[in-house]
Amino acid sequence: MLLSALTLLGGFVLLIIGGELLVRGAVRLAERAGMSQLLIGLTIVGFGTSAPELVASLGAAMQGFPDIAWGNVIGSNMANSLLILGVASIIYPMAVARGPLWRDGGLAAVTTGMLYFAASYGLVNRWLGLFFVFAMLAYLYYAYREEKAEGPHTTAVGEKAAALEESDKALHLQQAVLRSIMVLIAGIVMIVAGGHFLVAGAVEVAEWIGLSKAVIGLTVIAIGTSMPELVTAVIAAIRGASAVALGNVLGSNLFNLLLIGGLTATVAPGPIAEQLTGFSLPLLLVVSVLLMVFAATSHRISRIEGGILFTLYVALMVHSVS
Repeated sequence: MLLSALTLLGGFVLLIIGGELLVRGAVRLAERAGMSQLLIGLTIVGFGTSAPELVASLGAAMQGFPDIAWGNVIGSNMANSLLILGVASIIYPMAVARGPLWRDGGLAAVTTGMLYFAASYGLVNRWLGLFFVFAMLAYLYYAYREEKAEGPHTTAVGEKAAALEESDKALHLQQAVLRSIMVLIAGIVMIVAGGHFLVAGAVEVAEWIGLSKAVIGLTVIAIGTSMPELVTAVIAAIRGASAVALGNVLGSNLFNLLLIGGLTATVAPGPIAEQLTGFSLPLLLVVSVLLMVFAATSHRISRIEGGILFTLYVALMVHSVS
């Protein structure tokens, strides 16, 4: 058991550190190649900061454990919407712009509803996966056009990049090309190794303590892979950049559902575990709507509402493991 727990923990560490190195190396190489800051933010930073969830879910799906993959997708969005937004709002009440909220939050809610419908009727297949991936690419194209026309940070993925830039002042530090390449390669190696160790450790821990793989993905893995977003959102909240903190969460939710969920369905098509479709997935849909109600009623998420979100998350974790 101790060895399995250490393997799981080591996987988390490698994933998080590897993800940071991957983003830094790729950003610096892209800047050297002359890519615009806007395109770098929407693509490299957006994809890179979702690397822990992506590698964990894809690794689990490819190793024959799709329940872990889907548990991580659903659990990460639950952690984003309840844990991260709850903690960030308690630290600093979160101002909300209605337009981006309804557009980006609404898209996340609609996508969650589509996934729930597909899971309920056995339609989680490669066609659904490819549709989700295409929708993510289309949204990125839309975000690029919107940010270029209206100014920076007008979409969730734009604010997701801005949140990381706010918390990591060394992100755009100039370095020699060779060093940037080495940082990028180190990040890739650590992410691949971390994903392998994470899944192996999670399977062994799940078997030892008697929890299903879906629950392990929903709880332990989802919390671990969401740690970078939590740190980013907390730093943004402390600095008063509450709108950026919200955009970081909405952007992460879209990446998780459309990109990671889409790739998971493409790699491992098939039914989603009843433990997820019977409770966690419909709850995520309710939470997505609740979040929009909280934000729309007073144009902000207050400390009290943040406390409600955090309490709901604690209750969910207790329910999941009991």
